[in-house]
Amino acid sequence: MSIEKKAFGILADGRKVSAYTLRNEAGAKVKIIDFGGALVQIKVPDREGNNADVICGYDQLDSYINGDGYQGALIGRFGNRIGGSKFTLDGKTYKVSVNDNGVNSLHGGICGFNAKIWNAEMVDGDEPRLILTLTSPDGEEGYPGKLDVKVTYTLTANNSVVIDYYAVCDKPTILNLTNHAYFNLGGYNSGKIFDHKLWLDADSYLPTDEKLIPTGEIRSVTGTPFDFTTEKTIGQDFDLTNTDLGLAGGFDHCFNFKGGETEEPVLRGILTDEKSGRQMKMYTNQPCVQFYSGNFLNNEKYPFKNNYPQGLQNALCLETQKMPDAINHDNFTDCVLRPGQEYKYTTIYEFGVI
Repeated sequence: MSIEKKAFGILADGRKVSAYTLRNEAGAKVKIIDFGGALVQIKVPDREGNNADVICGYDQLDSYINGDGYQGALIGRFGNRIGGSKFTLDGKTYKVSVNDNGVNSLHGGICGFNAKIWNAEMVDGDEPRLILTLTSPDGEEGYPGKLDVKVTYTLTANNSVVIDYYAVCDKPTILNLTNHAYFNLGGYNSGKIFDHKLWLDADSYLPTDEKLIPTGEIRSVTGTPFDFTTEKTIGQDFDLTNTDLGLAGGFDHCFNFKGGETEEPVLRGILTDEKSGRQMKMYTNQPCVQFYSGNFLNNEKYPFKNNYPQGLQNALCLETQKMPDAINHDNFTDCVLRPGQEYKYTTIYEFGVI
């Protein structure tokens, strides 16, 4: 089989958590747990053909439950932050769970999709798939409407990890799904990511306040450290004296793709580690990506796999999504989902070598 299921742990209430490992003929391996739909492992070759695990994560279920950082998890209902933990939709104001700085809502609330056990269906084949489904009831975490969600992970023959997001609702609601994998193409245990090179097809970004809530301005990347339209190392302009970088402790900002949302996934980012030769191309039809440089990876209580310690800027996230706090800014991307509409997006992380 190219997909297999094994026990990963047991929750305090007795529910079992399973891990699903997908393999292709090229030797790549992807491991996912049904708790949070989290990506636990992506093993791909370097230029010499040596496989390494290029995402952070944990060995034990307890760390996924109690550790912070949303390691590898599926995020929902609303990825990123909602300022003041409230929004108005069709004239009605909704209050959602407060779990960030005592004021704001982050990544879906107190018990977001990252903390749910998803229903899992394995589909074997040359390109194995894991189909995860979840129903979020009306009013969960304060969000209106019953939401039915399906996320499909596929490991392709060319070493791509494809994530297809799909959702429908029975009342008007807001939705912003993403995945929170932390990448280090040298291997999760290889140290800082400052030497990684990054290209993003993004001509603007969202400045934030001190609590990382967007101010409402959409600012051009031209002449700023946020300009990755020409490939450069992440460390090149990592200057915390810059106001926006200083507030976040590094990059933790929404980058807006040229032309916005597309019908089909297009190439929007390339991450390269010249030392190992690994490269990751990011395709998506989403309008934005949150580039996060791991500025809070400092929880000593929860080391990563094989007891490797956390460390600031030891990994990065490229979370494709719509704009954070979009519902509270008329000039931001549309995040409203209505009955009869389909939320349907795809992100592809294609791994190769240079």
